[in-house]
This record gives sequence, C-alpha cells and structure tokens, in this order.
Amino acid sequence: MTNLLRETARDVTVNGAGNGAPDAPVTSPARGGFSRFWCTLRQTFHEVVAAIFAVLALAWLQSAIRACTRDVSRWLIGAAFGVAVLLAVFAWTSFRRSRQLRW
Repeated sequence: MTNLLRETARDVTVNGAGNGAPDAPVTSPARGGFSRFWCTLRQTFHEVVAAIFAVLALAWLQSAIRACTRDVSRWLIGAAFGVAVLLAVFAWTSFRRSRQLRW
C-alpha cells in the first residue's frame, strides 16, 4: 500500500463513518464581536506600552549623553546607559508581542 493510499484510508476511517467518503474539513467557528474587540484592545495596549518604553529609553539615553559632557561619575553614566538599554529591550519585546498575538 503506497503512502497516499495509506493516508486516504486513515482519513476515511478516522474522519468518515466508514462509508468511504471523508468528512468536510473542520473549521473553527466565527469569532464573536467581543473576541475581536478584545484582541484589538490587547494589541493596542502592547503597542502603546512599547511606545512608552521607547520614549523612556530615548530620555534615559539623552540623560546619559548629557552626563558624559558634564562632570559626573562613570558609574552614573553606565547606570543611565544600562537603564536605556533595558527600556529599549522592553520596548522591542512588547512591540514584537503585539505582532504575535493570535487572532
């Protein structure tokens, strides 16, 4: 028995009632209005949070650059750069999560 015949026979025995005709493909039910609204709201929330993190990262980066031009200790400059990088990572992951939501 070839592979194609084996798959066809398995589909008929699993999906069909044994009468030789496979059932119609299984489809998911249509999503309701609230479900679509909730998914849209979640995606918008993640995008807004990503934008806020990005603005905060730019503000911390600007603060770190300004501290470099003034007489500030090195660990404060490093801490400001570290916080800017951390906020940028949070912005990136939040934006990626908004694009990976399942509909």
